[in-house]
Amino acid sequence: MQGEPRRHQVTEMPPVKAHVTEYQFPSVICGDCGKETCMPLPAKIAGHFGPQLTALIAYMTVVCRLPRRVVEAMLADVLGIEISLGSTQKAWQEVSQAVEEPVFQLQEQLPQQTVLNVDETGWRTNGAKRWIWALVASQFVFYTVAIHRNTAVLVSLLGAVFQGILCSDRFSAYLKFHSGKMQFCWAHLKRDLQGILDRPQSLEAERFARDALAQYASLFRLWWKFRAGLIDRAQLIDRSKRIKSKFRSLAVSYWDSCDREVANLANAFGEHHQRLFTFLEETGVEPTNNAAERALRTAVQWRKISFGNRSSEGEIAVGRLLTVVQTCRMQQRHVLGYLTSAVVCHRHRNPPPNLLPTEPST
Repeated sequence: MQGEPRRHQVTEMPPVKAHVTEYQFPSVICGDCGKETCMPLPAKIAGHFGPQLTALIAYMTVVCRLPRRVVEAMLADVLGIEISLGSTQKAWQEVSQAVEEPVFQLQEQLPQQTVLNVDETGWRTNGAKRWIWALVASQFVFYTVAIHRNTAVLVSLLGAVFQGILCSDRFSAYLKFHSGKMQFCWAHLKRDLQGILDRPQSLEAERFARDALAQYASLFRLWWKFRAGLIDRAQLIDRSKRIKSKFRSLAVSYWDSCDREVANLANAFGEHHQRLFTFLEETGVEPTNNAAERALRTAVQWRKISFGNRSSEGEIAVGRLLTVVQTCRMQQRHVLGYLTSAVVCHRHRNPPPNLLPTEPST
């Protein structure tokens, strides 16, 4: 035989069948009083599902975003496990309890982060309006469902004063909360400018949007050169000076425009000039808030399927499980393996596996 043989592989799933373990506990009758006594179940086997199956139910709900009834049908069809809708809920809640401590540890780390991307979007609990917040650090993501969309939520998570750099859109709650260094999202600004250009109300508005978008394009050409290693940080800062000056000139020229949208953006360029260009000088800061928006996209997809929560306990579980799943992905950890380990530790009353960053945040 000459040369390499042709290789062809076929992957098939083996027959899947659930493994059932039966535990028997004999009863003992007291010789004096005649009372029958049976040893209680140990905590580690108190439920009807093993750790991996319990974790799988949470995994299918959070990662695969399957409705509960689809999870119920899939377990019956694929694994031959007959399970009630209430049992899937109990499993989901148990996993939430199992990850309570590591998620709380991440929450405690939020005020110490040097850079945080933050965003929020609508949520529902029994039809009532809620907000789900996503805070993205360098090595973990934290979610929480809150009643409000205001500074009180930020204070509860980050403290009265946050020392790091906050990256966000221009929502008023972030401005009221944080007086330190910020980075406003250029993707939001681009969408606003493109909207003016697509439907200009005047020649003035068209000229403003066109000139601003041209400077935006120049700014991001420099940024991508820096990201590609073609220029260093000092060159990035030096070459951007002209662009920053152009944006300041646009602010001065149009901040009293008769067009409301143009005046608002011009004032943003002037009032928040430094907060638009923090990314040029600070390591770990991106010019857009895409990290937080991507984190929220998973929550939005889940919301469209589940229509939110039924209780405050469900809100807490959503925040915890989304936090664990997205953090594991960011840290390149096996999600189902982590959830299974957490359930095992929970049942044995042992400390859960850690989710804290192994290195200082940057």
